[in-house]
Amino acid sequence: MSLFQRSVRNELTSHASVVFSTLVVVWLSVLLVRLLGEAAAGRIGADAVIGMATFSTINALPTIVSVTVFIAVLTTVTRNYRESEMVVWFASGISLLGWIRPVLQFAIPCGLVVAALTLGVSPWSYRQISEYRERYENRSDIAKVTPGQFGESGGTDRVFFVESANDTADRVSNVFVRAIEAGRISIITASGGRIEEMPNGDRFMVLETGNRYELTPGQPTFRIMDFERYGVRLERAHDFLLSDPSTKLRSTPDLIQNPAGRALGELLWRIGLPILAVNLALLAIPLGAVNPRLGRSGDVVIALLVALLYLNLVSLSQASVNSGRLSFSIGVWAIHAIVAGLTATLLYFRLKLPAPKRQRRSKAA
Repeated sequence: MSLFQRSVRNELTSHASVVFSTLVVVWLSVLLVRLLGEAAAGRIGADAVIGMATFSTINALPTIVSVTVFIAVLTTVTRNYRESEMVVWFASGISLLGWIRPVLQFAIPCGLVVAALTLGVSPWSYRQISEYRERYENRSDIAKVTPGQFGESGGTDRVFFVESANDTADRVSNVFVRAIEAGRISIITASGGRIEEMPNGDRFMVLETGNRYELTPGQPTFRIMDFERYGVRLERAHDFLLSDPSTKLRSTPDLIQNPAGRALGELLWRIGLPILAVNLALLAIPLGAVNPRLGRSGDVVIALLVALLYLNLVSLSQASVNSGRLSFSIGVWAIHAIVAGLTATLLYFRLKLPAPKRQRRSKAA
C-alpha cells in the first residue's frame, strides 16, 4: 500500500469515527426524548424505553453509516484542498482518479455492513420493537397506570388513577376511574381493586368497597350507587404482530418469495441503501474538490443538499413502486445509475484542464 493510500484511509477512518459517534449521540438524544414522552403519556412501558431505544438505533444505523461515509470522504477531500495537500499529491502524479481506489476500499466494507443491517438485522429489530409494544398492549389496564399519576387506559374513553400498587401491579389501592359510555359519564372510586380472568379469557378489574356516580352532560339528574364489589370489563388486546401490515417486520427471503403489496418497495429500499452508501462515497470526491481561495461553507452545503436529494429520490422510488407507478425492475437501479453518471460527469470536468488563453499580437502600424 502506497503512502498516499495509507494516508487517505487513515484520515477517512478518523473522520468517520467522529462523524458516526456524533450522529449516534444526536439520534439517541432525540429518540430518548420521544420515547420518554410516549412513556409519560402511557403509550409504552417505562421499562421498555431502553430496549426500544436500542432496537430503534439499530434500525437507523444503515442511514447513519451511509451519511457517515459520505461526510468522511467529503471532509477528507475538502481538507486536502483547503490545506494545499492536494497540490503535493498532484505534483506526485496522483489525480482525483487516484482517490477512487482508497475511497472504495473504505466504502465497500461499509456498504457490506449496511447490506447486512438492511437485509437481515433491521427486520429482526423491527420485530423486537413490535413485540415490546405487543407485550405492553397485552398487559392489564391497571399495570399500564403509574401510581400517583393519571393515565389513559383501554382507549381515551377511560382514565385511571391509583394511589399505590403492589410489585406485580395486579392489585392496587385507592382507585379512581372516569369512563364515558354511550354519552354518559361514570366516575368510580374504590378502596382497592384486582384483576380477575374468566375461563373464556375475558378479564375484569374487580373494585372493592366504593361508589359510582353516573350523569349525562346537559341533564340535571345523576345516579349514586354504593358497592362492595364492582367489575369493569377490560377489552382484550389484539395481536399486534398479526394485525400490523408493515412490511418492515418481514424477513428478506419472505419478501422475495411473496412480493405482494408493499413488499417490492421494501425490497427496493433494502437493496438500495448499500448501493447508496458506495455511490455517495464516490460522489463526495468531485464534490469535495473546492477552491481554497473561495468561501469555506458554500460547497459543503451544496454537497450535503445533493446527498439529501439522493436519499429523498430513493424514498420517492420506493413510494412509486408501492403505488404501482414505477416498476421494480426500473426503480431498483435507475436513481443509482443517474447518480453514478453525475459522479462520472463531475469527475470529467474536474480533470479537464482549461485550454490556455491565446494572446493576440498587435501589428505594428
